[in-house]
Amino acid sequence: MSDNKMRVLICEPGMLARAAEIGTSLEDLQRAVGGLIQAVYPYDDPVAIVCNDEGKINGFPLNRALRDGEGKVYDIIAGPFFVCGLGEEDFDSLSDELLEKYKDKFRCPEQFFRRGGDIEAVPYTPVHDEVSR
Repeated sequence: MSDNKMRVLICEPGMLARAAEIGTSLEDLQRAVGGLIQAVYPYDDPVAIVCNDEGKINGFPLNRALRDGEGKVYDIIAGPFFVCGLGEEDFDSLSDELLEKYKDKFRCPEQFFRRGGDIEAVPYTPVHDEVSR
């Protein structure tokens, strides 16, 4: 892997999560999420979720839920995002271990339902997944 590429986990609405190599320039990161980037750090692991900063505002399809320690949905990422590792100063490639961990966590797309005052996220297996694109 060259210095200007990193291995990430790509999560797109309606599709299975997949490992990919993307460039490290700001333009490459923006291309991967379809616009301005926002990084969130919801886990103790040295990883970031990089998503579109305006995904919800721009009406992107809902993608995957973020859950608290009790499994309750507290936010939903809209539009494509990727999970990457954290280097000393920048985003970095995921280790094999972290790639597998987050691939398991985000493997399947989710459908969202409101039940009472809560939002529930139900994983499903897509009928036509474009993993082989």
